[in-house]
Amino acid sequence: MKRILIAEDEERISSFIEKGLRANGFRSETVTDGHSAVEFARSGDFDLMVLDIGLPGLDGFSVLRRVRGDRIEMPIIILTARDAIEDTVAGLSGGADDYMRKPFSFEELLARVRLRLRTDSAGEATILKSGDVSLDLRTRRALVGEQTVELTTREYALLEVFMRHPDEVLSRQQLLSQVWGFDFDPGSNVVDVYIRYLRSKLGTDRFETVRGAGYRLVAR
Repeated sequence: MKRILIAEDEERISSFIEKGLRANGFRSETVTDGHSAVEFARSGDFDLMVLDIGLPGLDGFSVLRRVRGDRIEMPIIILTARDAIEDTVAGLSGGADDYMRKPFSFEELLARVRLRLRTDSAGEATILKSGDVSLDLRTRRALVGEQTVELTTREYALLEVFMRHPDEVLSRQQLLSQVWGFDFDPGSNVVDVYIRYLRSKLGTDRFETVRGAGYRLVAR
């Protein structure tokens, strides 16, 4: 099981990332300052680090310099609330493998984590199946039987969450968090809207409404 080091001092963001990683089969550890990030990275116990630039103690750029200076080669994805292109360039030039701007959806972060770990994960399934629906994670293509179904980015992300949790009832809050990100509006009806979109493309009986609980993907 891959282990992810999360270096993030905002509890709501680190908790959001931790929950999503656990739900997708990863183990994680969170640190909230730059010095701890360097110490934990040096332990050799982690396969990837998600690194916030705005850490107290040492900022993310300093953490990055120290970690790469120690010849620690694990992939590092930096998180930043800054829009300046100079910060992005500085992070990538300093040895980061990827970056994401806040706010972000968990599914986008998950896709980047999987991409960076792919060379070490040859055994990981690249095609998800549920009945006659299949989802190719490499080409991001959905098929019903032999027919390709065109999905938007959000529709694809929502379907992927369901297919990674077969036969599970997923609440609207879970789906909002994983697909729309940590700044989601818990009162929004966007999940219901996108379920309707998926039903229209994949079949009306594909998603079961479980009253008071959420939705479940039905294999057929």
